[in-house]
Amino acid sequence: MDDERIEKVVTSTLETTPEGATHWSTRLLAKRLHLSQSSVSRIWRAFGLKPHRSETFVLSKDPQLVQKVRDIVGLYLSPPLNALVLCVDEKSQIQALSRSQPILPLQPGQIERRTPDYFRHGTTTLFAALDIATGKVIGRCFPKHRSQEFRKFLDLLDQSIPHDLQIHLVLDNYATHKTELIKRWLLKRPRYHLHFTPTHASWLNQIERWFALLTQRQIKRGSHKSVASLIYAIEDFMQSHNKDPKPPLWQKTSAEILAAITRFASRTVQCHS
Repeated sequence: MDDERIEKVVTSTLETTPEGATHWSTRLLAKRLHLSQSSVSRIWRAFGLKPHRSETFVLSKDPQLVQKVRDIVGLYLSPPLNALVLCVDEKSQIQALSRSQPILPLQPGQIERRTPDYFRHGTTTLFAALDIATGKVIGRCFPKHRSQEFRKFLDLLDQSIPHDLQIHLVLDNYATHKTELIKRWLLKRPRYHLHFTPTHASWLNQIERWFALLTQRQIKRGSHKSVASLIYAIEDFMQSHNKDPKPPLWQKTSAEILAAITRFASRTVQCHS
């Protein structure tokens, strides 16, 4: 196939859309350009084109984005002495779901199978804190995720951590973390220092990665007939994790992160200018 026809495939993929659809498939484009489907597929692979896939993104509009990124990444890369850095957040509305029929287990030549429908048995909220130095997690489930529950979780942290250590909490801007109840609690305990992530930048909070592991390994494929059963499974995962914890390894500097955000923002503006 000559270069002109290859260029036609690439430009058509990038600059046009098929009638009645949002993106090309190999068959649609092959029919449009009078080529074989395998030819279009080979060209797409060669140029890294995947029209069938898409991702979401949100650019933070936080006016203190730069300062907050530098503050939190500085904690990760150079933690203060005689202090504990904890990434704190809540995973709310975790549903206790049971399948309408028994799950068929994994068999040789057959993957695990489950029904698409399920019964709901209630929800719970997990408050958790990840120690970036050890990788251990402190967590507790509550029926709701109000400031009252967050204060109780802070009480748990305060009891679990030696009183001679300063504590730095990395957390998001959720209203629960900023109520008068929490402010009064913190005023009585000056060893606590709060570091808020920028808006729409939860990826800066390392507890989110642990939440993803919890969902992937325990919650997503679990079947629980009660909230108590769900809480037991969450606590079991947490205990198993803490038996052999691995501290998260943060490698990106704040300068590298901000440069990447700048490049992405510039490309976004160019696409719509």
